[in-house]
Amino acid sequence: MTMLGRRKFLIKTVIGAGAAFPLAIAEGSFGKPVGKGSMPLILSTWDHGMAANERAWEVLNSGKSIVDAVEEGVKVTENDLDNLSVGLQGLPDREGITTLDASIMRGDGACGAVAFVRQVKHPISLARLVMEKTPHVMLVGEGARQFALAEGFPMEQEVLSEKAERAYQNWKKTSEYKPVINIENHDTIGMIGMDANGKMAGSCTTSGLAYKMHGRVGDSPIIGAGLFVDDEVGAATATGLGESIIRISGSFLIVELMRQGRSPQEACEEAVRRLVAKNSNIENIQAGFLALNKDGEFGAYAVHPGFNFARHALGERGMVNSGSHFKRK
Repeated sequence: MTMLGRRKFLIKTVIGAGAAFPLAIAEGSFGKPVGKGSMPLILSTWDHGMAANERAWEVLNSGKSIVDAVEEGVKVTENDLDNLSVGLQGLPDREGITTLDASIMRGDGACGAVAFVRQVKHPISLARLVMEKTPHVMLVGEGARQFALAEGFPMEQEVLSEKAERAYQNWKKTSEYKPVINIENHDTIGMIGMDANGKMAGSCTTSGLAYKMHGRVGDSPIIGAGLFVDDEVGAATATGLGESIIRISGSFLIVELMRQGRSPQEACEEAVRRLVAKNSNIENIQAGFLALNKDGEFGAYAVHPGFNFARHALGERGMVNSGSHFKRK
């Protein structure tokens, strides 16, 4: 059987300007790109990426920069009161406190991040100011909060959202500290994009692992783990159990593999293979990667089935299911 014959294709309905047409997307592409989109192109993780992409696309079409687009796009998710894994409405740590992490990066290497932040509604905007207004890359905890106050960010009341409070009270019945990641449709939002001129940027924001130890920081604010962007090569972002992603510097690894000639899909698959090899208890660990190269080719891959991503290009938008290292039983 030929390589093409071995591929499985998912037919997705992609909505265009007043029309709908099918797009063939490979699930596990055997070294080929999952797809190629026209520029501009915006990709982001999980179902909540659709609304985020819509906003990013609107910002980009208004004449603003790709950095503006990836910031404003994920702010939609940070502000989504139904989302329990991003923003102040997210699930708290084991002490009942919600802390946030975020990062942003331009393709020229400029980047900024904040971690273990409290009371700031939009940590992605604070991360951008770290990038643009300080000589640093990352601010954390009380220092990040002081910087936010100095920059005029309002401090939000430290009260759990109704949904988060119910979940937290239920968790406290056993208080079992077991950082197991759900397999489908949740978690960090990571967004990567490219404008019509080939300039790239990315953003990543999360409320982190539910019921984590107070002070825990995952991959999302760590440049090279949760996010990495290089105009000369491409961009990558990650989602899932942050510790597993940090151990392999996942997003940096993918960009460097693309620099060496791998397609985005090949690079994501290799990153997952390395993650599986470096982490025990892999049956309880979900992690997914999303990548884009300078030619507009994109790919995605996850440890377990269930990871998907949102794609917006000229005349095309929709959800795409990624392949995975382990298959459904």
